Order: sequence, then C-alpha cells, then structure tokens
Amino acid sequence: MKAVFLLLSGLIFCHFKSAGQAVELCQGAYFTEQQGKEFLEKHKVTSKVAWETRSAQIRKQIREGMDLQTLPPKPASKPMVHSRKEMDGYSIESVAFESLPGIYVTGNLYKPLKKQRSYAAILSPHGHGENPHGRFREQTQKRCATLARMGAIVFVWDMVGQGDAKQCEHKMPKALKLQTINSIRSLDYILSIPGVDPERVAVTGESGGGTQTFLLAALDDRVKVSVPVVMVSSYFFGGCVCESGMPIHKKGDYQTNNVEIAALAAPRPMIMISDGGDWTKNTPEVEYPFVKSIYSLYGKTDRLEAVHLPDEKHDFGPSKRNAMYAFMAKHLKLDLKEVSDASGKINEEPAKVLTQKELEVFNEAHPRPDNAVMGDAAVMGLL
Repeated sequence: MKAVFLLLSGLIFCHFKSAGQAVELCQGAYFTEQQGKEFLEKHKVTSKVAWETRSAQIRKQIREGMDLQTLPPKPASKPMVHSRKEMDGYSIESVAFESLPGIYVTGNLYKPLKKQRSYAAILSPHGHGENPHGRFREQTQKRCATLARMGAIVFVWDMVGQGDAKQCEHKMPKALKLQTINSIRSLDYILSIPGVDPERVAVTGESGGGTQTFLLAALDDRVKVSVPVVMVSSYFFGGCVCESGMPIHKKGDYQTNNVEIAALAAPRPMIMISDGGDWTKNTPEVEYPFVKSIYSLYGKTDRLEAVHLPDEKHDFGPSKRNAMYAFMAKHLKLDLKEVSDASGKINEEPAKVLTQKELEVFNEAHPRPDNAVMGDAAVMGLL
C-alpha cells in the first residue's frame, strides 16, 4: 500500500492506492468553514424522494467504506454481568459480551431501582479524553446515573483500546469498523434486557461518542431518538482514526459530510447540541438549518431541536446534559421530576462518581476470557 499525505491550509487529505484503486479519506478539518457551508447549500434537496435517494447513497458508502456491507454473525455466548452496586435510586453493574468471536465489549449498565412495567433504553458512547478515560469521567458517570434515576436503563461502553477494551490499540486502522460493530452489538444487548421497550430506545454521546451516535442512528432504525453532542459539523469530519479512518465520506466524485450523515436520523426525534468553542460553532446558521430542511420534507420539524451554547467549549458539561435530559424525558416518557429539586432545577448530586477500580470489568475475580483475541494484527485479521 502506498500512502501520500498532503497538508494544505489546515486540510488533511489522505490518498491511499491499493490494487490500482484510489481510496480517499476525509479527516479533521477537511473542508474550510466556507466550503462546508457551500457543500450543504449545494446538496439541499426539495423533495422527500430526492432526499431518500440521496440518503440511500450515503448509507451505501458508509457501509462500503467501513467494509461492513453485511454484519458479522452474532456470537452465541452469554454476557458476563457482575459486581452490582446499589446507589441512590439506581444500580451499576459491570458487563462484557462478545461483538465478534474473541472481541469483548466492556462497560457499565445503569438501571433504575424503581420498578416499572417497561423501561426506556439509552446507549451512551463516550468521547475521547484524558485520564480518567471515557466511561470513568465525571461527565459520563453523571449522565448515565441521572438518566437511570429518570427511569431508563443505560449502557456505556469503552472505546476500542480504552478502559477494559485493551485488546488492541485505539488507533488501530479499522477502529471505525470495530466501534460501529460494537455499537450495534451494544444495541442488541440492551434490547435483550427484560422489560426494555423497543419503541423507546435512544443514543447520546459527545465528540467521538457523538460520531458513534449519528453513525448508529444512520445505520440502525431501532434507534428511535438521538442526541449527538458537539460533533455535527459541516467542515470537520472527526479527528481520530476511529471516526474518519476509513472512506465513509468520499469515493471518486461522491462526497458527503457529517451533517448529511446526522440528517439520516430524520424523521426520528433528534436534538443537536453545540457550542462556540469547537467545530460546531456555526450550528445555528449552517448545520441546523440544513437538517431542519430535511425534517421539513417529512412534516416533522417539531421532532428536531437545537441548543447552542456560544460561551461553552467542547464537552458534555452540565448545561448540555440538562438540555439532553429534557429532550429524553419528552421523547422517551422519562420522569424529569425524579431528578429535579423543588424549584424544578435538575440535581445531579445523587449521581456518585466512582473510581475506575470500582467500575472495572476485568480483574482477578473476573478475568478476561481465555478466547480473547489480543493485539492489533490479530484483531485486524478478524475484521
């Protein structure tokens, strides 16, 4: 394989030649802000038929670009679930299950202690970040626990190469494919839990977890509600190999961006949460109007919302979480009063932040299974 990397005016372009065929990647700030805006203007459609033709093309290239035209067979092994802890209004368990033979998805399952006839289910992919990574970060634990206290069953799992998912490096070349398979298998898992209502299923994550959010919603219509946070950008395509390391955005003359991919959720409920400190700074003027035009083709603009926080930065902080909680309560029939004080303000204090050791999946008492495939080369061989 021959690789040529060009860095021009902040645009990152990766051009690979393999077996005589060109494969193009769109990474980081692949467009300028103006190019991103012009791309959306050029690709705005005025009929539902035109959009559904375009959306079929987008989905096709996502699958082909990931080399995921068909999903690998689902392993028949049973999930490992252990170390249940009862907290203030919710419980936490450590979970592992196979997404591929010898590949384990690892994470934590949050459940409400209050018994219900049925439960909403929320997948909570996390973004990149410094130690403590991912599902161990305060912002991640608080949102999962608070959603559980509102009445939902919530599953948060490790990005490839992080937390307990240390079977390969995070920047393994096909991380995007593996993380997408893991997302779909996480959806399978949460839907298998007794009492989960398949009509009340949502996904929300920030940054790289936002990418996982809109990709899963695009590819799997079992997702009924989506909340991508600080990631839907007209010009930024994801800065990590786990988001843009495979050619899902471009092939020859064909081109898309993450706004079109996020719009594939239409007409299902979605709220776009953005801020002024990253690549979502133009959302009110650029990204949101485009996505709204797609929802209008279905007559469902009431299902789309946007919250922009111009003075905030790239995170899933309290005000972003509050917007997400209200949207989830509205569309999943959750009880916002369970997490609100007398004045109606959301109170996250009962959501206790635990240590990584308290949340770990694999340890001396619960070792990683013997069939676990270890190392980048072995994992790539499976993919």
